[in-house]
Amino acid sequence: MYIRNATVTAAIGLHARPAAVFVRAVTRTGLPVTLAKPGQPAVDATSLLQVMTADFGCGCEVVLSVPDIGHDDLAVRTALDALADLLSTDLVHGPD
Repeated sequence: MYIRNATVTAAIGLHARPAAVFVRAVTRTGLPVTLAKPGQPAVDATSLLQVMTADFGCGCEVVLSVPDIGHDDLAVRTALDALADLLSTDLVHGPD
């Protein structure tokens, strides 16, 4: 399992537009990404409803992960690093 820590920096956290931008980015990876607060159960990062209801507020430390299920390790690391970088933005416009 590849795990990547990140911090949510969008002013309103992962709610409304920022959550939608993040979920679209996760969905584009094609990977089974989960998102969790440390010590809390993970949610499906491709589910807008789960992400929005998990209350990932501004400044919240999160853990992104993908289970070991035969994916290319470099591709997984690259995808999660990009998602972590995205979480460190305002998430208003999303990745290009």
